[in-house]
Amino acid sequence: MKDIVIATQNKHKIEEIEKITKNFGFRLLSGKEAGIDGVDVVEDGTTFEENSYKKASEIMKLTGMITIADDSGLEVDALNGAPGVYSARFAGEDASDEDNNRKLMAELKGVPFEKRTARYVCVITMLFPDGRKLVARGESEGHIAEEPSGNNGFGYDPYFIPEGYDKTFGCFDMDEKNKISHRARALEKLAQLLDQEENR
Repeated sequence: MKDIVIATQNKHKIEEIEKITKNFGFRLLSGKEAGIDGVDVVEDGTTFEENSYKKASEIMKLTGMITIADDSGLEVDALNGAPGVYSARFAGEDASDEDNNRKLMAELKGVPFEKRTARYVCVITMLFPDGRKLVARGESEGHIAEEPSGNNGFGYDPYFIPEGYDKTFGCFDMDEKNKISHRARALEKLAQLLDQEENR
């Protein structure tokens, strides 16, 4: 097993990533386990790639260990890609999931279902102390429902209906979601990149 530090304090993300990465021989260490508890990296990039790299870079400098970081969010076509990198703080810096969802519904008021196309995006950056960098992007296309459904997941999950399904991510159990989520797809790509690295 290889130890890697995960640069997030989000328990939900850690659970999702850990459930997938353990299959690839990784043991995730939280910031606390790596001795840097409470470090908060300011996410001031304009893209998911910029934020993901910044988080991984700053944590790796502090720990000297392989570091993995993700930045993810929701892009809604009718809102010109918003909330995007501001997904977690769409309704303000200390906004709750409920606050963000309330604002999303207000912004989409009157927009018919067929025009409520959206995607979840996840960009994962893995940095190595020797300078190697792997970047993987995963997307999950879908629509934004008009009413919430389900109590699972987090963020915008109760409103996001993935393509090919008639229920929201809020109705999926974790194993089911991990097969098609944006984060699962980014992690699958990361695994492919790691295979290529090992076979060079």
